[in-house]
Amino acid sequence: MEHLSEFWNFFKELVNPESIIMYGGFWFLLFVVFSETGLFVGFFLPGDSLLFTAGLLTATGIIKIPIYFVETGICLAAISGNSTGYAFGKRAGRAIFKRKKSLFFKPRHLKAAKEFYERHGGKAIILGEFLPIIRTFAPIVAGAVELEYKKFIWFNITGAILWSCTMVLSGYFLGRYVSGTKEYLQYIIIFLIVITAIPILRTFLKEKKRQKEIKNIIDSK
Repeated sequence: MEHLSEFWNFFKELVNPESIIMYGGFWFLLFVVFSETGLFVGFFLPGDSLLFTAGLLTATGIIKIPIYFVETGICLAAISGNSTGYAFGKRAGRAIFKRKKSLFFKPRHLKAAKEFYERHGGKAIILGEFLPIIRTFAPIVAGAVELEYKKFIWFNITGAILWSCTMVLSGYFLGRYVSGTKEYLQYIIIFLIVITAIPILRTFLKEKKRQKEIKNIIDSK
């Protein structure tokens, strides 16, 4: 039980944006951004709240690095992560959609990203940057369906710039020009988590409704 408690405490620190930055430092921050955008295991990591917190802590001087360096580093980490996800998806091919469930792989996450990609095409790479889970799996889907790399890299760079600038600079300017922002950091993070979770919840509910309608049609025959 003691080991389980220690693991749980470690996990809570791992998904806490402020802890990631305070204890891991700037380079670990970049690794987390890379992991969330490029590795299967990164889907549970904080994204929007982490970038916002990075901007806020830079404004308050806790991160003693110029904001343009922080922003550039995060942007490059996101681009690299997306490219890694694309390369993995292209190598795995469409067989990845038949991959079985495991501890770090949930087929429903890949399915949600695939449906999102089918609705939006290559733009899903840009839009997906702002959606938890989708931003992890959309590049993998793009590689698996063999989206042309020239198109992918354009969507990749555009999405990474928009996402990182929006989140990092929002935190930075709030921290710099709105007094007391840091005292409400936990509430702001909760707000960001709720807002970014809404599209995922809507997708899940729509899928459940669609499956129920299909089941009713089959049962009526």
